[in-house]
Amino acid sequence: MSSVPSRAKLNGVIRDSLRELGLQLALLNFQVSNRLKLNPGDLNCLDIIGRHGPLSPSTLTRLSGMHPATMTGVLDRLEKAGWINRERDPNDRRAVLVSAVKGRGAEVLKLYSGMNTSVAAISASYSEAELAVLADFLQRCKDAAEEAIDELPD
Repeated sequence: MSSVPSRAKLNGVIRDSLRELGLQLALLNFQVSNRLKLNPGDLNCLDIIGRHGPLSPSTLTRLSGMHPATMTGVLDRLEKAGWINRERDPNDRRAVLVSAVKGRGAEVLKLYSGMNTSVAAISASYSEAELAVLADFLQRCKDAAEEAIDELPD
């Protein structure tokens, strides 16, 4: 009898692990947002702004999945707390662009440093070929999540 788990069993382990990972990352984000005195949704928006900004509030609304009225409150809180800047779009004076305040990202990264260090150590135990497979798998899972969101019934 083979000691290698069946494909079905491995698929179940992967699904369960992804669910647990999602929960643990949500808990980590919740703890980080508490330490930064932000709402978890505000932290998510700050992350999007940091990775994709500067961007318009409507683009941020689309990327975050939030309602436009909710986004106004998020941006007001982030601006008041000194996390973001709102500036006129140089290409369209009627439009506004949102960007992260330079230098503040280090505060966030410090709180994620334990997780980042752990991920680096875990990654070091894999070959480049294995990392390529893992990166592909995670990218495809992210894409599947985006599709699932788009397909949710109203």
